[in-house]
Amino acid sequence: MTTSPRLSIGLPVYNGQEYLSESLDALLGQTYTDFELVICDNASADATQDICRAYASQDARVRYLRLPRNIGAAPNHNFVFTQCRGELFKWASHDDLYARDLLTRCVLALDERPEVVLAHSGQAVIDGHGQITVPYQYGLATDSPSAPDRFRSLLFEPGGDDFYGVMRADVLRRVKPHDSYHHADRTFVAELTLHGPFEQVPELLYFRRDHPNRAERANPTKRSRCVNLDPRRAGPLHPTPRLLAEYVWGFASAIRRAPLSAADRRACYRHLSAWMTSRVRPGAGERVEDRAPVDPGRLNVSVDALVAGREGKQT
Repeated sequence: MTTSPRLSIGLPVYNGQEYLSESLDALLGQTYTDFELVICDNASADATQDICRAYASQDARVRYLRLPRNIGAAPNHNFVFTQCRGELFKWASHDDLYARDLLTRCVLALDERPEVVLAHSGQAVIDGHGQITVPYQYGLATDSPSAPDRFRSLLFEPGGDDFYGVMRADVLRRVKPHDSYHHADRTFVAELTLHGPFEQVPELLYFRRDHPNRAERANPTKRSRCVNLDPRRAGPLHPTPRLLAEYVWGFASAIRRAPLSAADRRACYRHLSAWMTSRVRPGAGERVEDRAPVDPGRLNVSVDALVAGREGKQT
């Protein structure tokens, strides 16, 4: 009888040939091995299919699915989750890098604290060559025992990359699937925090790659980013005001759905009202990638030493 892996990694991808192999090497080289890697190809037109099939033929943990047409990034993220079997789940990006101990440390954090619904690690932004450009100090109060405090933090503070954390799959099934309006990932993570605290592993183990072809860079406007998330957002029925209104409503509906006490629900609505009134304080909507780069000489972290598959690139 075949047993399901404990952890599932879902990797949605579209035209990812440039960095895909590096990301797959980093994931398959993890010290934690009880996982499946499900790749869902959004009808890529480049060499993505060939790369994925090659890895699937070499490692039984890899399962490759190819969609007949591009359904958009958000539906692809949701679809790949439905194809996964583990009690734990993590989305992975085809262009990011992951230190060998990332999964080990996150799974351990979830095992040690049953109330935690998501675990992630310290992160940094890297460039196209895999060199750190911006380390990020996580400042959100997502570890608070108070659901309203966790929710308020996500409203008012610059976000991390909790969306790519290791999550409990049963909790993920209880929240609304990832949508495609402006900043839908933030409302998605906010709803997760209403189900339980997060654990941020202090080690720097996740490296988010910023490059000109990344979706956020290639789609500079709110409309274009939303169309990339879901092609059905194109056209006159989805003007920018609607996309922004759906963003606000996403927070409100998350509060309504969450398993909160009446007092906590009222507190969350008050925080949301304050956020709407203030229109978010200056800097709260900033992207980590847009911060000034650090001097490489001041860093004592080597991505090449931490990430599997980059051994030959060490200097």
